[in-house]
Amino acid sequence: MKIVFVYWGYENAGSMLDLRGYTRAAKAMGHEVHVYGPPEWAFALDYSKHLDDIDALVFVVEWTTALQFGDNVDWVRLLDAVPRNRRLVIDCDGHYNEPIWFMGDYNHRTMEASTEWIDFCDSLSDKIFQPTYHPRRKNVRPFLFHIYDPAWESPFRFDGKEFDMIYVGHTKHRWRGMSKILRAIEKVRGKVGRVGLVGEGWGDIIDWMEQGEAKLKHYVDRDYLTKFRFEGLPAVPFDQVAATIEKGVFNPVVYRPVFEQLGFVTCRTFETPASGTIPLFLLNRDYVAEIFGERATELMITGENGSEKILDVLDRPQYYAEIVMDIRKNFRERHTPEARLRQLIQYIEE
Repeated sequence: MKIVFVYWGYENAGSMLDLRGYTRAAKAMGHEVHVYGPPEWAFALDYSKHLDDIDALVFVVEWTTALQFGDNVDWVRLLDAVPRNRRLVIDCDGHYNEPIWFMGDYNHRTMEASTEWIDFCDSLSDKIFQPTYHPRRKNVRPFLFHIYDPAWESPFRFDGKEFDMIYVGHTKHRWRGMSKILRAIEKVRGKVGRVGLVGEGWGDIIDWMEQGEAKLKHYVDRDYLTKFRFEGLPAVPFDQVAATIEKGVFNPVVYRPVFEQLGFVTCRTFETPASGTIPLFLLNRDYVAEIFGERATELMITGENGSEKILDVLDRPQYYAEIVMDIRKNFRERHTPEARLRQLIQYIEE
């Protein structure tokens, strides 16, 4: 089967590693996967604008429904390439919903924006999916989309780590969750080594993040970070994420509040357990148990236990690594690129 993904890619954000995993799995399974775009594009994915003889189009929508490569002519070519029942839409940001406001985060500011987004996706396909086990709309089906690639796995080595804690991700609606673990570290700061926050907006001020609505979305208390020696570091390319995560003994797993409310999985859901570090979850308990397994609830930061949990992880990392090994075993059975691709092909063929 020949499948083309339509996706707006970034060098240091989004689902790029997932698409690379689908491409590798497709080759191993006798299929073809490409991403729509010029073949000379520099994101290390298999880009192509060749649409002859393809079997399906998969629109992976995150922050926009626009095309990264092309115009209205490209839209005509895409929609003419396969019939409607061979097109799928995967809504990774929760925009295919009515407006949701939660803990300062939101998917749409107005009902008009929500309606426009939903109508556009409906114009592409009747097969709409979201990366959650519990979609809110009746016509949306669960498909987790993001992958766990065993090729990402690295061994647990806790001696000589560059950081005690490192976080890889941008600042968008992250301060509420991140501040919880930073406050826990603050109480025992003298017992915790380097803390690094890697991504756009944690360190250097970026002009566009200081303008209008973006300033609220990307809020960071940099004076607080400086006071307690929490280091804001530049973003890294997507193919360096795993190696960067591995530099820390533990990594907080923090979602946007809207993603938390919708029960979404993200890239980081699967990348962090593979990366030779201890994930610490600032998430709902039921969600952690459902996605990562019941024993993974021992990795949660809850209530007043944060400081004690952090010190225990630093004191007994091998104990917590055993829990992560259980998560890896579970993920290798359920969430590999091959497993995802088989499920995707089933949806395409329905």
